[in-house]
Amino acid sequence: MTAAALDRTDLLLLAELQRNGRLTNADLAERVHLSPSACLRRVQRLERDGVIAGYRAEVSAERLGLGLQAFVRVQLKHHDSAAVAGFAALVNGWEEVVACHALTGDMDYLLQVVVRDLEHFSRFLLDRLLNQPAVDDVNSSFVLRTVKADRGLPLAG
Repeated sequence: MTAAALDRTDLLLLAELQRNGRLTNADLAERVHLSPSACLRRVQRLERDGVIAGYRAEVSAERLGLGLQAFVRVQLKHHDSAAVAGFAALVNGWEEVVACHALTGDMDYLLQVVVRDLEHFSRFLLDRLLNQPAVDDVNSSFVLRTVKADRGLPLAG
């Protein structure tokens, strides 16, 4: 897929929306120095073109009692299309997995797992992940402290 052609104003709009997706159109227009109608047209175009993929709330894991985060590296036994598709389907069904990336290198996947505590993680690991016949090896690392969290994509060229 080719990158969308974006001008400076589009990038300003995206930066503002990444900081605060709940801005009213009037506030957003003021911040990027557009009329409200021109601002709305641009935002609608960015949505239609798929540049803006959606809106959501940033929820506190701690306030939900999800106090443990781990990154789990997974190696599959086989790499045929059926094994890869089967593993992807499993991962998409596990609510504890908030992100999954296919990797190059010595491990096939990196899972970001968020759970209540070590007991919850242990049950996830033993009952779900290691119980899968396609999984050959697993290596886990626990997050001690988050230094930088996702705050949006880099928009400067």
